[in-house]
Amino acid sequence: MTIILDGSGLTIERLVRIARGGEKVELDAEALERVKVCRRMVEEKLAAREIMYGTNTGIGEFSEVVLNDEQVQQFQRYLIYNHAAGIGDPAPIEHARGAMASRINVIARGKSGCRPEIPLTLVEMLNKRVTPVVCQRGSVGASGDLAPMAQIALLLMGEGEAFYRGERLPGRAAMERAGVPIPDLHARDGLAAINGSNFLTAMSAIHLFEMNRWLKQAEIACAMSLEALFANMKPYDVRLHELRGFPGAIRSARAIMQCIAGSDLVTGKLKTKVQDAYSMRSSPQVIGAAHDAIAYARRQVEIELNGVGDNPIFLPEYKLTLTGANFQGTPVSLPMDMAGAAITMVCVLSERRLNRLTNPALSVGLPAFLTKGAGMFSGMMLSQYTADTLIVEQRMLSAPASIQSIPAAADQEDFVSMGMNTAIKNDQILDNACGVLGIEFMAAAQALDFREFTPGRGVQRAREVIRRHVAHLEEDRPLYPDHNRVKALVESGEILEEVEMAVGSLE
Repeated sequence: MTIILDGSGLTIERLVRIARGGEKVELDAEALERVKVCRRMVEEKLAAREIMYGTNTGIGEFSEVVLNDEQVQQFQRYLIYNHAAGIGDPAPIEHARGAMASRINVIARGKSGCRPEIPLTLVEMLNKRVTPVVCQRGSVGASGDLAPMAQIALLLMGEGEAFYRGERLPGRAAMERAGVPIPDLHARDGLAAINGSNFLTAMSAIHLFEMNRWLKQAEIACAMSLEALFANMKPYDVRLHELRGFPGAIRSARAIMQCIAGSDLVTGKLKTKVQDAYSMRSSPQVIGAAHDAIAYARRQVEIELNGVGDNPIFLPEYKLTLTGANFQGTPVSLPMDMAGAAITMVCVLSERRLNRLTNPALSVGLPAFLTKGAGMFSGMMLSQYTADTLIVEQRMLSAPASIQSIPAAADQEDFVSMGMNTAIKNDQILDNACGVLGIEFMAAAQALDFREFTPGRGVQRAREVIRRHVAHLEEDRPLYPDHNRVKALVESGEILEEVEMAVGSLE
């Protein structure tokens, strides 16, 4: 189904469908008319020689340099050359596609001043799967994601590189093979294509989509561990959390109880402690706090996806040009720093439950390190080591990037968001988190194999899915293949899909 980009209706889920699923896009007809109206105003002002930043002036420290008519036409080309200054391996295709969709949606507001050929060409590139090769590193997240966005803009001049049908090609060759006309860049076009935090915002949108799925799986893993450890389930009574009032905790307690519904643990058949350790009984509060952090980040990212992130901004209704800093990535980088830290926090909680499953002093009768041959066999002892090293890396990555500004451009750009660093480290935090949670899933399934009672419907379904991928650890074997399989299983969302089929949505 085609997604209409109109400047106001781009959600995280729609961006993921475009970026990852290859959904077709279309520029809304009214949005196209807004772009045309704005462009006419820009051309009138150029003809009148009105000074407009980045249109007939230099940029940054050179903003006081006024360009003559001939330079105005050439400036946009050199602007893109100069800013295509990234470094490193290409960003994932879905990140580049997401950034393109995000930028089209900004231009659709009709305040960017470029020709309509610019967003229309980006639309065609998305639909025909021409994806610019973009070095992921180089943006400081203010004045927009200039370096990566400039590599996208190179294609608008028939330059740069692109992925097309599995090949990495020169930009012009990719555009010609796909049948996408090259619009070239006229006055204002280049800056309008790059002057926003669209790359870090698109990456953040994709991360938030994955973080929500990951947190739901963290609740499933928690439910499995709680069952295996004969947890007292009173701390999961939704009424307890409703009295405090945090939406995330209410949601989390409800999800965990959904997974455990039908278990002997909630019928009173099993003896439990009066009160369990914090890593067990405070799981709804901790996972819930992460849900709340991610809900805030989601609001910020969706505002940015549909906002006018540009400089200058043109207001045709007032015949006015305003310069400012709507490219500044801080409104996204700050909440996304918190979102990454929230995922790390929940991983720490997961590892503490893993410790209780494997530690014979804490596991309520489970065999030491979840093996019947303790001494001869070490069971899952080393699995905890692996989880621990992933978490230490996550803790280092959870230092906020949004406070790490380094001045640039002769101190004209003396505070920047470093939001791309936030997005890059969140990529790694999520990757590690899937490994940590996969190991808890593996340990919880192993523990439940030693228990003789009826588990909850969601817990039982999760264990069945895990067992399709990883066999019970009867005796020691190399565990790295199992660790990689359960990590991939978490990334796939298969456990979540099957559990939600059994017990309903965990939202």
